Amino acid sequence: MELDMDTDLISLWKAMEQQVDAGRARSIGVSNFNADQVKRIVQAARIIPANNQVELHLYFQRKELAAFCKALDVTICAYAPLGSPAFPEFYSNVMKGDAKKLPNVNPLQDPVVLKIAKNHNKTPAQILLRQIVQRGIVVIPKSSNPGRQKENFQVLDFELTEEEMYEMSLLDRGKKFSLNFNATAAKNGKHPEYPYNAPY
Repeated sequence: MELDMDTDLISLWKAMEQQVDAGRARSIGVSNFNADQVKRIVQAARIIPANNQVELHLYFQRKELAAFCKALDVTICAYAPLGSPAFPEFYSNVMKGDAKKLPNVNPLQDPVVLKIAKNHNKTPAQILLRQIVQRGIVVIPKSSNPGRQKENFQVLDFELTEEEMYEMSLLDRGKKFSLNFNATAAKNGKHPEYPYNAPY
């Protein structure tokens, strides 16, 4: 696959605005945009992005980006909110890599999360989702298990304390993980619009 190194985000956004004008879309947004990219779109846009969908979880909390987007009235939507607990298996079976060399990226097993889950009689997944919701961020957990899908909805009947939120905020590692596909990421990283070369 050859990358188009001349990608023009502004012209692409204007083409999306035309889809709204034509009645083919009601809301348009962006995904994996860093703060500079969001700012450039907002400055050139007739229609402000409704949302910026990004990887966001306990170990990659995106605090600066979330605050930046909020100031521009662009909502943040978190994908991979539980981290990437299944990624080591995927990495081993599909990408044929050594999963033992991967960092621990399973917040579901984090001791702080387990402690808070016990305090609230909730699952670790519910604690992770609640932390994001309580930050005012939209969250889209993924599960093919009906029981877990139901469980994921049950995060609005309790609240984390300020101390618990603070404890969880300290666990931010500031690094992405779910899309870290080695060779692909290395190639993409040379693209002028690769979003992860910016501070946030």
